[in-house]
Order: sequence, then structure tokens, then C-alpha cells
Amino acid sequence: MPPGQTGLGYFSVPFERFARDEISDWASGFTLLDTLETYFDSRLDLFQRQLAKRSEKLKMRAEETINDVFKKDLFKRRGSMHTTQQLDMEMQKFKAKVSARVTKLAATWHTSNVVRFREKLTFFWGVMSLLITSLLFGMAPEWIHIAYTLQAAFYLPMRVYLYKKRAWHYFLFDLCYYANILNFIYIWFLPANSALFVACYCLSHGSLASAVITWRNSLVFHDFDKVTSLFIHVYPPLTFSVIRHYYPNAAERFPAITAVPQLQPMRALLLSGIIYLIWQVLYWKFVFVDRRKKIESGQRTTSLSFLLNDKRGVIGRALSRVPPQYRTLAFMFGQYLYSVLTELPAILVLYRSPFWSGTFLIFIFAVSVWNGGGFYIEVFGRKFERELEALRKELAEGTHSRSNSTMSSPTLVPQDDDDLSTVNGSPDIVAKNLSPEIPTPDLPTEIGTHAT
Repeated sequence: MPPGQTGLGYFSVPFERFARDEISDWASGFTLLDTLETYFDSRLDLFQRQLAKRSEKLKMRAEETINDVFKKDLFKRRGSMHTTQQLDMEMQKFKAKVSARVTKLAATWHTSNVVRFREKLTFFWGVMSLLITSLLFGMAPEWIHIAYTLQAAFYLPMRVYLYKKRAWHYFLFDLCYYANILNFIYIWFLPANSALFVACYCLSHGSLASAVITWRNSLVFHDFDKVTSLFIHVYPPLTFSVIRHYYPNAAERFPAITAVPQLQPMRALLLSGIIYLIWQVLYWKFVFVDRRKKIESGQRTTSLSFLLNDKRGVIGRALSRVPPQYRTLAFMFGQYLYSVLTELPAILVLYRSPFWSGTFLIFIFAVSVWNGGGFYIEVFGRKFERELEALRKELAEGTHSRSNSTMSSPTLVPQDDDDLSTVNGSPDIVAKNLSPEIPTPDLPTEIGTHAT
């Protein structure tokens, strides 16, 4: 994810350590009480943030009114200086209170309870989406395109909102979003258009499906951004594989299938190439020409600038060797060549064989699962390693401080009415073991957590 985020295969989500109360181990799961509590806490937090926004608007109106009053010279009378100073002091106090409240609300939004609830909700939705999709594929494949549409109606607007908020919205002009929109146009408006069907099938099984490998999409259930990216790239080939091979009486719902019993390689590449070139020209005009200054200044990030900064990737290293004046053309040509090469398996094999289509989907999904496993090992493993290292240092410092205090402690004087005549000279001091030294456990200093 640029730089460092999830829709792009980078790790960028805060995580927390879940503390478990020894008295309530039986209720440490996702209980109904915990759900209700976090649900109403989040609603209360939302209400407080809305109230804070309204308070900010009222404060601005009050400041404008006060400025208008000052402009009319209503405070130029005797004692006006004192009144003005007092009013300024009150205004500063009010601003300080509002600022403190906003800071408190922002801190509340990032507290462990709210973050935990959001991640639980995302995890629940991601797992249920996978389960429902599997059931629909086996029991009612004619509902797959409906599930695709309903989930996209939620994921895509949220992606637009979040990327616009983070100034990543130039990624929304990439080919994957363009292809998803074309898929919905075909499914709901032009199901009899054979040319659009061929283009959508090729793009879905080509550039979109292979992007799971290129962009290292990961199946990380609690990360909303990673779940959205995986949906955008996996669901289109799944939907069109179902329409082509598993949809009962598909010709009635999608008449274009009857006109395309087999894919002719040249015609398929030509149709998908025309659709691709339309997108490429629009992308070049809007991004590389109209928004060139913002991109060069670093205010906006695109796929090209992200790949150039990714020195670990093959594409980034190859583009960095191209002269700057030719990088845009090289990038567009490379994208087109990549699109053609990734469409060849779909044209030559997948369109003809239900078995190989299913195998292809399993392979793409397995890559995302493998990437997700690497993410969990890398993030949580390193986090656990840092915590163990901090604990080891803390125990070592505690042992060192105790040893210093023991060496410098004064001898106690004899005590009256005590079993011991003196602590220093008692013969039973070792046997009684009044102050046993706490042993320090041997903790591993390093844990091998290699990401896949």
C-alpha cells in the first residue's frame, strides 16, 4: 500500500495485544455482551464526533459575529480595552477546551476497544463472505454474479472514500477498477453483447487475476484494505468462470455465450486490446498529462511512481534503468504486453476446460492465502520478538538493580521481642530463607520469523 499499504501488498495496520482476565476466561471469546458493549461504544463515539463538528461550526460563527462587532467600533468606549482583553481570554479558553475535546475524541477513535471492534467486524465479514461464496458456488452458482454485485456496492464506494481521504485516489484509475465497471455493464445492461463478453472474460482472467501475484494481494481477514483488494482481483475471474462453465442454462441469462462457443485467439486479443487501449488513452491524458505537476511534486502517487520506488521488485528495477523521458511510454508498453501475455492461458485453455478453470482459480486463491500467511508471520512474529526482547531487558535491569541494592544495604540493629536477636547474626537466616532471590528465566533473544 503506498507507501506501505495493503491494497498493494504492504503491511500497514496497527495491532494490539488482547489481555485476558483470569477471572473471566469463560467469557474471553466473542460474546454477545462484548458485542453489544462495543457496538454502543462505537455509536456513542460517532455521536460525540458529530457533536464536536457542530460545536466547531458554532464556534466559527461566534468568531465571525465577534469580528463584525469589532469592525463596527462598538467597543471603542471607555473601558473597551479591558472588555476586549477579557473577551480574548475567554475565547482562548474556549478554543483550548474545544481542542482538548477534539484530541480526546481522536484518541478514543484509536483506542484498543474501537480498533478491536473494527478488526473483529472486518474479520467476521471476510470469513462470512468466503463461506457464502463457497456455498453459492456449490449449491446455487446462478447467484454468484449477484453476490459479486452486492459486495462491490459496498467495497468500491468504501475504497473511493478511504483512498480519497489518504490522497491515494489516483490508484482508482488503474485497469482493475475500469475492468470491474465493464463487468457490471455487461452483466446488468448488455448480456447479449458478445464483443463485450469476450473482452470482460479476457481482462478478468488476464490482468485482474494475475495482479494477485504481481501486487502480492494477501488474504488477511481483519484488514479491510487487503480484503477489498483481493475481492477486486479474485471475484471477476470467479464470476466469469461460473458464467462460462457452471451457470445452469447460462444462454438464457447471458445470450452472448451462444455466439461465442470458442474463443478465436486473434479476435479475442483484438477485442480486449481495443477495450484496453481506450482505458490507456484516457489514463494517459488524465494522469500523465493533466496531473503531471502534482505527480512530479510528490503530492499524488500512481502505479508508476509506486513501482519506481519499489526497488525490490523486478518491474521497479527495470523501470529505474529507463531514461526519465521514456519511462511513461515504457510503462504503458509494458502494461500492454503484460496484459496480452496474461490473457493467453484464458484464451487457449481456460475458456474450453471447466477443470483447468477451477484449477486456475484455486491457484490464484492459494497465492493470496500464502501471502496472507507470510503477512501474519512477519507482522505478528516480529511484534512478538520485540516484546520478548523488551521483557528480557526489563528482567535483566530488575535483577541488576536488586543485586546493587543488596550489596549496599545497611546491617540492621538488634530488635526487641523478636525471634531473631539480630538479622545479621541469626544462625537460621539461611534456613528461614526470608528473602529468596527471584530467578531470572532464560528467554530467547531471537525468534526466527521469516516472511514467505
